[in-house]
Amino acid sequence: MGFFGPDSVSWRVHREVTVLFGGARALLMQAAHPLVMAGANQTAMYERNPWRRLQRTLVLTYTITFGTKVEARAAAARINEVHARIKGVDPVTGRRYDALDPELLLYVHACLVDSALLFEELTVGELDDAGRQRFHEEQMLVAEMLLVPRAIIPPTVAELRAWLADVGRRGELVVTEGARRVARLFLHPPREAEWRPILKGVARLAFATLPADVRELYGFDVGPLRERAARATLRAARYLRPFLPPRYRYVAPYAEWRARQRGRPVGGEVARVRRSLGIRLEDARSLPGRPVAGSQA
Repeated sequence: MGFFGPDSVSWRVHREVTVLFGGARALLMQAAHPLVMAGANQTAMYERNPWRRLQRTLVLTYTITFGTKVEARAAAARINEVHARIKGVDPVTGRRYDALDPELLLYVHACLVDSALLFEELTVGELDDAGRQRFHEEQMLVAEMLLVPRAIIPPTVAELRAWLADVGRRGELVVTEGARRVARLFLHPPREAEWRPILKGVARLAFATLPADVRELYGFDVGPLRERAARATLRAARYLRPFLPPRYRYVAPYAEWRARQRGRPVGGEVARVRRSLGIRLEDARSLPGRPVAGSQA
């Protein structure tokens, strides 16, 4: 058994491909924090294709969401092990950074939760206020597994979003050259980038939905035409979503779980990526009715 299940709000939110696209928004918000960016630079995680990085991150996050408790703990341990090695002095601000700093961990977590809820609202629209609060409370468990003390997590969605806005109001966000490089990689992906045909569109939606102060820091101008285009795209996604085949509507871990429920054979792409990240999972054949896993690093 896992920490979550088919009746959880976490499954309902994270199974949607259009919510996955909100991960690009979360990544841009995270990159706008100079201490988060300093840690990313230390590991060169944004030097290459940012979409591939986002995919690897999501594989670990989905493992925590869709996997068994053994799988989830293995994924969390992998993330925490990487974070334990990231520390130093930010050359831009001169401040010390530590990837295990609870405030930095909370900022990264809050960006993910806020972006997932926003893209669920814009492209799916099934959750009410109670559902959004339940998602936030479920994700507190994920945050704790990633060493965020529960005592510092704002207890409601509104308070979490207010805390996130305060980070910007306190002047803690700075779009460094490293953050601009992340933005350029999204807006102008290299030829070898996976999902290249849609990556530019996803990036523009991510920028259009950023908080106004963060968008201004990046210097991304959302004029009337771009704003209308973004709104039209999001409305179209929400309208078309119910008619999409499962392979385009659902993320791979959830789609594989659905296939197993129907007794259909599934591919091993998700398991291959997890193994490449050092996550050794239980044999899926011994987990009747359980999903394969999924993503965050």
